Amino acid sequence: MTKLLSPAPPSAVRAGRLRPVTDRGRRTGLSRLRLLAWPAYLTAFVWFLATQGMAFANDVVFLWLIGALLTAAIHSGHGRRGFLLVLRDWIPVMAVVWAYSLLRGYGAHTPWAPHWLPQLRADEVLGFGETWTVRLQHALYTPGSPHWYDYLATAVYLSHFLVVFVLLAVLWRRAHDRFRQLLACYFTLTFAGFATYLLYPADPPWLVGQEGNMPGLHRVVWETISAVGLPQADSLLENGSQFANDVAAMPSLHSAYPAMLLFFFWPTAKPWLRAVLVAYPLAMAFTLVYGAEHFIVDILAGWTYAAVVVLGLRWLRNRRTDRVALAADLARCDPTP
Repeated sequence: MTKLLSPAPPSAVRAGRLRPVTDRGRRTGLSRLRLLAWPAYLTAFVWFLATQGMAFANDVVFLWLIGALLTAAIHSGHGRRGFLLVLRDWIPVMAVVWAYSLLRGYGAHTPWAPHWLPQLRADEVLGFGETWTVRLQHALYTPGSPHWYDYLATAVYLSHFLVVFVLLAVLWRRAHDRFRQLLACYFTLTFAGFATYLLYPADPPWLVGQEGNMPGLHRVVWETISAVGLPQADSLLENGSQFANDVAAMPSLHSAYPAMLLFFFWPTAKPWLRAVLVAYPLAMAFTLVYGAEHFIVDILAGWTYAAVVVLGLRWLRNRRTDRVALAADLARCDPTP
């Protein structure tokens, strides 16, 4: 006679010796979610690129970056806690970057006229009577027929919108203290640049040429993008060019951010990485001068701002660490019970 199996007593389930079937189903659902997280994210990203174009605006880049971090949290099984950590650390960052994007646009409407003559004269001195932008474009650029180095310069220029944020995300996952340090450098440098834009609005070379104050110049990067037909995703917040600032040239943040990375990572970088850290600011500087985006003095100002910010914050951090260590030593030596 077949023996019937009786259900497990509720006490066994409560004691944890047996797990309800619903737990097994929940675990299976979570496993499937983890497996599908990255394929779903990548599918959505490819669809966005195909329909909206490349994302270079800060808010669009940040949305996809946060999406990637949330996807990583799902894939690693961190669940709700991982979600909360991502949102806690990155939503404030996104809010600050958005605020800067808006303020930067309003900074184009200062009551004083933009400056261009001091930068032009300085570049003419550095170019022995002619700016290096004019020299390089006459020697290298063919309007309507981009060369291989034009594509390379375009890639270097557009990296400005991605590299710092991607490195921040990597540090957030692997070295949170370094993440906060780099973030402090990025914010300080960005708003120092913004304050200068307000006090000293400055025309870039392409605009000076457009106004007839130097030979006509080409915006190599944007003409190359147009020749390729690469679509660009509109900013979700900035509404196209409504908040653009064409007179935010001094200092050049395009040159300042690569220099910031150089000064920030140099002390702990391996030799091969140091070569990359040096090559990146130089490649960006060439791109900005050749592409008529900045005068040389704008770039030198950006490098100076980066050095002051990174080295200054490092000095303050080391000084605070020394004070804490000194206080701890004094506390250990204090004979008072």
